[in-house]
Amino acid sequence: MQLEKVRSAHITRDTLETNIDIEVRLDGDGTSQVSTGIGFFDHMLTLFAKHANFTLTIKAKGDNWIDDHHTVEDVGIGLGQALRQAFGDKIGINRYGHAYVPMDETLVRTALDISGRPFLVYEVDGLPEKVGQFDCQLIEEFWRAVSFNAGLTVHVDKIRGKNAHHILEAIFKSFAQALREAVRITGTTLPSTKGKIE
Repeated sequence: MQLEKVRSAHITRDTLETNIDIEVRLDGDGTSQVSTGIGFFDHMLTLFAKHANFTLTIKAKGDNWIDDHHTVEDVGIGLGQALRQAFGDKIGINRYGHAYVPMDETLVRTALDISGRPFLVYEVDGLPEKVGQFDCQLIEEFWRAVSFNAGLTVHVDKIRGKNAHHILEAIFKSFAQALREAVRITGTTLPSTKGKIE
């Protein structure tokens, strides 16, 4: 009898700017414990875990007295590394995922491929500089760090939307839903004619 694979990872990242500790389980239950010192970012990561149906723990301390950039980017690096490790051998995964998420006046689409070839296309225009105290530009930096460290090809498109909170929330939810679909086990072989996904 073959034991079921446990698709999980634990990553720590320590620099002079941040201290990051991340645990992720792909076949989880949507629960999370997130603490980065950045309230809006914690909210986004919590709903990411919920909509991906991952179990996620993120503890981050950074030089937020300077600004939030180092913490947001380093959490993205760590989460990407954890996802890549949790993907394991990728045998049987669906590999591709996409999701449209509406939120009131907003509609966002994310399409992604667990390709091993990192790329991010982020077509999100018209955002104000900040939502509350949070710098909206940091979300693109976060998803670039995730994509490049997880080995994902990702396209994020704002189809329509005016409210910045709605747009950013729809981005996290659509990315989560797309990734949930991509990591789903649908077969017993590697989904690549090359025989490898690197």
